[in-house]
Amino acid sequence: MRLIVDAMGGDNAPEAIVRGAALACRKRGVDLTLVGDESRIREYLPSGFECRVVHTKKTVSMDDDPLSILRENRESSMGVGLSLLKEDGDAFLSAGSTGALVAGASSRVIFGKIRGIKRAAIATVLPLSNPVLLMDSGANVEVSAEELLQFALMGSVYSKRLLGVSDPRVALVNNGSEPTKGTPVYREAYGLLLGDPDINFVGNVEGRDIPMDFCDVAVCDGFVGNVILKLCEGFGKFMSKSLREMFMHDPLTKLGGALTKRGIGRLKASLDFSKYGGAPVLGIPKPVIKAHGSSDEEAVGSAVDQAVYFYENGICGEIAALASKFREERK
Repeated sequence: MRLIVDAMGGDNAPEAIVRGAALACRKRGVDLTLVGDESRIREYLPSGFECRVVHTKKTVSMDDDPLSILRENRESSMGVGLSLLKEDGDAFLSAGSTGALVAGASSRVIFGKIRGIKRAAIATVLPLSNPVLLMDSGANVEVSAEELLQFALMGSVYSKRLLGVSDPRVALVNNGSEPTKGTPVYREAYGLLLGDPDINFVGNVEGRDIPMDFCDVAVCDGFVGNVILKLCEGFGKFMSKSLREMFMHDPLTKLGGALTKRGIGRLKASLDFSKYGGAPVLGIPKPVIKAHGSSDEEAVGSAVDQAVYFYENGICGEIAALASKFREERK
């Protein structure tokens, strides 16, 4: 397998990206290509590790217009990496700008979507006691009812493969459980989801019910999805901080903390978003993984593992097979 990594994207680039990707690829036996400033990349490569380095000085910053990757930032580490993926790579990973990554991967100028898929979407696993796949978690602020249907189909495929759910329960995130709730787009999407035989649709889900084992795939536009994701991340940090303060309050609570240390550890682990490494951009013909911008070496390694799993399980091919029905319907 040939993995291409944007070495310059993310808050801790290039050190964490280079070290994390190199160590994970050496363990996995993966052929690694790093794209970015060659001198800086080689500074952090582990001793004795050999890989291909493609030099480019340009980087897409978080402040850049995401669409700049199609113009002035075509020669950035992300733009060059996506072009290499199209030529001869098997998977691509970046911790850089989410908007630029989705724009570059979706556009035929650099790569392009699976035929029949209208928009690519970011699939993020919410690490609850029953993990929930959030589709879309930030790629598309405005969507159509048909695009929500496609998100549900792609999410179902990924949930089966990544989370091992045999028949994923799909729900539409809404402000009420009744079919008449929500905007016209969401009401239309409800009907499409209910009528599709390839989807195990269980109805609308309100935000409070997402952690309560109501569904395996939660479908929404990227605006709503990103709010849900950031709220969950913030709540996880809040819980960890509150528990720490509570058990460090006095000698008696410290004793209680010592007695419940294992249980607290399990709770903190269940709220850790980094354990899945990154989120796939579904709807692209080859695996594209968006690692968290603040990824450390361990998180990058987890993202590499996810890219390998994505590639080895042929998820893109399965999504392409489902997408063919949309092409047939438009004829």
